Amino acid sequence: MRFSVFLNARTMTPDADRQLIVDLERHAVLAGELGFDAIFLPDHHFNGYMAIASDSYMFASYLAAKLPDMHFGFSVTTVPLHHPVRFVERINILDHLTKGKLLVGVGSGTTPEEMIGFGVNYKDAGRIAEENLAAAEALWNKKIEDDAIELDGFHKGRVLQRIAPSAYGPKHARLMPVAMKDASITRAAVNGWPAFIPAFTPPQIGGLEPLTHVKKYFGKYHEQLLAAGHDEQTVADALSWTTHSYQCVHLAETDEQARKEVLEILTSYQEAIDREAAFNAKAEADDANKKTDRTGAALTEEWMATWCLYGSPATVIDKLRAYQQVGIGNILCGTVTGPLTEQRLAYADQTLRLLAQHVIPAFQ
Repeated sequence: MRFSVFLNARTMTPDADRQLIVDLERHAVLAGELGFDAIFLPDHHFNGYMAIASDSYMFASYLAAKLPDMHFGFSVTTVPLHHPVRFVERINILDHLTKGKLLVGVGSGTTPEEMIGFGVNYKDAGRIAEENLAAAEALWNKKIEDDAIELDGFHKGRVLQRIAPSAYGPKHARLMPVAMKDASITRAAVNGWPAFIPAFTPPQIGGLEPLTHVKKYFGKYHEQLLAAGHDEQTVADALSWTTHSYQCVHLAETDEQARKEVLEILTSYQEAIDREAAFNAKAEADDANKKTDRTGAALTEEWMATWCLYGSPATVIDKLRAYQQVGIGNILCGTVTGPLTEQRLAYADQTLRLLAQHVIPAFQ
């Protein structure tokens, strides 16, 4: 089982952005020193959630120069907000810079506030995502001698020659859909790509039985992956990166200490969510941008069961054995959840060290 770090911190004010970037760099370098497999970054805009994630590809490029052995992933790129040409160009460049160690999570997005900043209506996001992914595949496949590719969806364009640079390998970088919608499951399985495996079923985002949902979605994906006719190496690689994500991972020497500290972390996290709520409400003022599902408060047992992994190393190992038995290949650990204060960073570094010292060896 692989272990990856998800950089998912927040700033509450603009004057905190500079220190956030400095601290995230140092935390990522520590993850590399401790032997984690990958660094994953989200794609967010305007609201202080991972301020540097307004261009995660740029930050990943910077980190890749410091961590040449690290894989880099995106959890997830909001496809409707990216012109297909720029989407493909950036992926190709970063695939070269990481020497093929790239995993691009793709999705249609969850935040109307971010959508309207790019002129996208939330209700159109799914359709635009499908348009953009189809256009991206056409651009990746285009040869110089082929006819021009006409982009005539939400994003416009006419590409005469080709995308430069070309892909790093014989195929473009691996995309990682979220294995929730049937079309996304099929896209991952047919292409031999890994997938994100959800721990809930909408419209209820959270609950006390996350493993039930993980088994359901992994089973659908696994069945189609095996039926797609790939060679053993492709299947093994896809499964090794098939990912279960935790928004908040926190370890301490004892379960009691971990519980006390994770409640402290989530209290600050909920304060950040509450601050953003007023802006989300403004974004949802019309029917075109109204969300159809809601995430519950963080300080509930349902939210914590779905999104948190915490406890002593022994407890965390016991919890993860069940996911290993399902077939999950990669555990994505949100280690800097919430506002990244000095104390929060200390907790995050503590978690990295305990994972590296006790948990990772137990799954190797």
